[in-house]
Amino acid sequence: MRRRIISLTVLAALVSTVLFALPLGIAATRYYRDDTTTELERAADTVALAVSHALDAGLPPEVPPPGDEDDADREVGVYSPDGRLLAGHGPAAAGSIEQQAASATMDVVTGNEGDDLVLAVPVLSGSKVTGVVRAAMPSSTLTVRIALTLHGMALLAAAAIGASWLLARRFAKRLVRPLEELAAAAGRLGDGDFTVRSPRAGVPEIDQVGETLDATAARIGETLERERAFSAEASHQLRTPLTGLRLQLEAALETPGADPYAAIRAGIASADRLERTIEDLLALGRERRGQRAELNLDRLLDELRQAGEALLGPQGRKIRIVREDPPPARAAAAAVRQVLGVLMDNAATHGRGTVTVLARDAGDALAIDVADEGPDLGETDPFATAASGHGIGLRLARGLAEAEGGRLRLSRPDPPTFTLLLPAAPP
Repeated sequence: MRRRIISLTVLAALVSTVLFALPLGIAATRYYRDDTTTELERAADTVALAVSHALDAGLPPEVPPPGDEDDADREVGVYSPDGRLLAGHGPAAAGSIEQQAASATMDVVTGNEGDDLVLAVPVLSGSKVTGVVRAAMPSSTLTVRIALTLHGMALLAAAAIGASWLLARRFAKRLVRPLEELAAAAGRLGDGDFTVRSPRAGVPEIDQVGETLDATAARIGETLERERAFSAEASHQLRTPLTGLRLQLEAALETPGADPYAAIRAGIASADRLERTIEDLLALGRERRGQRAELNLDRLLDELRQAGEALLGPQGRKIRIVREDPPPARAAAAAVRQVLGVLMDNAATHGRGTVTVLARDAGDALAIDVADEGPDLGETDPFATAASGHGIGLRLARGLAEAEGGRLRLSRPDPPTFTLLLPAAPP
């Protein structure tokens, strides 16, 4: 690209110079021709005035010497009407140009004789032609003047094109370097480095592209980070129904006299809950925010009771569900189901005794409390992820609650009570 910018700049300068130099060269050529003719005419008129009295009196004329050095390359001669050289310099016999002037049909006659540019004027006495003044200059003198001028113009054109080349190199370097850095940043972004940021070049158009690329890299990085966090948290969330299924199978193995069909039915129920969990996580990963349907709280609590019995039954523990006139709410059932599933798994894994689920009215919100009889949590932050991986599920649950416009918090550390708050649906 750098070579292309330089080539186009030099080409534009060359075309501009040629378009400007052609008419200027033609104008300079015409100027020198007209100026030479004017000089010859002035010299001829000067001599004609000087010799007019002598020619009128029939005396030999005397040609005055050249006025300055510029007149040295001119020759001036005085001729009789019959074409004889009377004084000055010139051919012995007059040519056609002098003869035309002698006929007195024209005041000034110009033309070329051999290698000379010739101008002739008649010397009149009344209406009678008493002589002819011939002024001549070598054509090479005019050619040299024109050539020197054109040569100077060519040198100036070459200097202008050279300056254009130097400026093009400088500006191409300034323009191409940010583009090369931008391409390198895009390459790093394509290689997976989403922290890459393009430098600013001071060129608004290039900086705008760089800002767009930076914003894209930031969005892709944030999206990928969210996907990774969601995958990790979702995989942790899948352990809840797997744990329940494992506990049921282990309990069936430890009681050989128990009815195997009951264990199989319980295993199938746990497998159904696992399948529903996977479907919920996939739906939450794909869903777009929109109008929420009214939450079927009774169905969710019934599902939570079944899941709780499957988790707590093998441990000899119970689940108790209480409804205290809960208000209706609008939220995604999949999200609420997963939040309550995390809280139930947390109570089954880290809690003790009976797990109590209370659905109540909290003013403008639906509150669902999940409490157990476990030890006092004190100042511990249950939502912080420990090195062992504990807390991932609670973080996922809190994220899902906030996505639904609600909140998940530890309302009491002793006994451990987590409260899910969801905005109540308008009447």
